[in-house]
Amino acid sequence: MIKRILPVALLSAAIISNTGCNSAGGFKQTHGISYKIVKDVPGKNAKMGDIVEFNIFVKVDTLPGQSLVLADSRKQGKPSVTRVDTIRQTGDFQAVFPMMSPGDSAIVEVSCDTILKTVPPNQMGNLPKWLKKGNKVSISVALVSVKNMDDYKKEMEAKQTQMQAEMKAKAEQQKPIDDKIMQDYFAKNNIKAQKTESGLYYTVQKPGSGAQISKGQMVSMKYTGKTLDGKAFDSNVDTAVGHHGTEPLTWPVGSGQMIPGMDEGAMLLKKGAKATLFLPSPLAYGPQSPNPNIAPNSVLIFEVEITDVKAASENKQPQMQGQPAPNQ
Repeated sequence: MIKRILPVALLSAAIISNTGCNSAGGFKQTHGISYKIVKDVPGKNAKMGDIVEFNIFVKVDTLPGQSLVLADSRKQGKPSVTRVDTIRQTGDFQAVFPMMSPGDSAIVEVSCDTILKTVPPNQMGNLPKWLKKGNKVSISVALVSVKNMDDYKKEMEAKQTQMQAEMKAKAEQQKPIDDKIMQDYFAKNNIKAQKTESGLYYTVQKPGSGAQISKGQMVSMKYTGKTLDGKAFDSNVDTAVGHHGTEPLTWPVGSGQMIPGMDEGAMLLKKGAKATLFLPSPLAYGPQSPNPNIAPNSVLIFEVEITDVKAASENKQPQMQGQPAPNQ
């Protein structure tokens, strides 16, 4: 595979996946690369430990007048991000970052001859067709921003806080929509369900015994997840559905390992209980569905059975087989 063959420079470029530019003199050499700063904006250059945002375009010359594009970060719709670090391998295009400040652009060229010297002998048979002697890789780099680690962390925390606030606002808007959908479903199917403050509905077919499950306890559960049209999308009861086998799902309740509705639903029950949980989408997967069989903002049904309940200390290494609803 290419990932095991290319040096860090081209590996990161392939993963990142401005315009290319032909070189014509003025190149300098460092760490096995040739580079030229084609746009030099006054400013402070990136230094070791900084976080840089950049756009990158990578192509390789294959035949005279022909080239193959290996990566183009602009197609992602946002710049790539990396940390400026010590260059440990020859041919790493990131060696150019300490010569650049925000707004700068550079052309980096790496000979495939240089790359080939880094390939272990036992991997020479796995080379891509373009990686051969005489070819040259051209990398166009445009530096968007440079931040020190502290500022970058603060910025990421602020963005995360903003995203969480936006998600919460959207969830609040979705709640009455989902509630109407569930109310119509209950009326159509003659179901009398109890409602919690969060908007979760449930019915209990078998109450179980003992104390009600509380946060921190280890719960083992059999389950089948369905959409409102009755189509099952996951199960550890029916081997024809999902891929989790028939082992009970075991997790520490309230730990955030499951979607909110699964945690809340478990704490409504007792050992041995059988119940049906009706989860509005904010308590399920919301707009970010992990399964092609689940549409965004879907109300979900989980038929569950609590097979065991233990104190957390009795099961320090929970088995997570068959997670139907990890907290994405």
